[in-house]
Amino acid sequence: MAQVSYEEVNLMLRLYDMRREPRLRQARAWFVENFHPTSAEDMMEKYPQGSEENTYIRMVISYWDMVASIVNRGLINDELFFESNGEIWVVWDRMRTIVPIWRGAFKNPRLFANIEETYKRLEAWREKHAPGSSAAMRNMMAQIISKPKGD
Repeated sequence: MAQVSYEEVNLMLRLYDMRREPRLRQARAWFVENFHPTSAEDMMEKYPQGSEENTYIRMVISYWDMVASIVNRGLINDELFFESNGEIWVVWDRMRTIVPIWRGAFKNPRLFANIEETYKRLEAWREKHAPGSSAAMRNMMAQIISKPKGD
């Protein structure tokens, strides 16, 4: 296990504390429960600009993009981060089908590249330590999504 600095631990705790902010916590809960776009059109229809849901999406994605930027620059030890932060994996898994469309629309091939890079490294780390866990997680999420509300 790699040595972790006090500064890295302190930064992790500060990022965790930010996640506890009530509005961001509400946005994160909504995102995980409800954000399942099938296309960019589907997303714009369900969550139009100016809607509360669109605000939640932007809050969650911008928070995790900022965190991924910090992680990707090596300011937090990967193992320290990956051991206790799986939500970023879920966030990318939900948004990855529409990101190519956003990148084209905004003419920005690096849009959300921080989240994507952290996701890939997290998935590789997870597969090294728990082979098959990513596939199991995707299966579990697919079952939750396909289950009718109220069951």
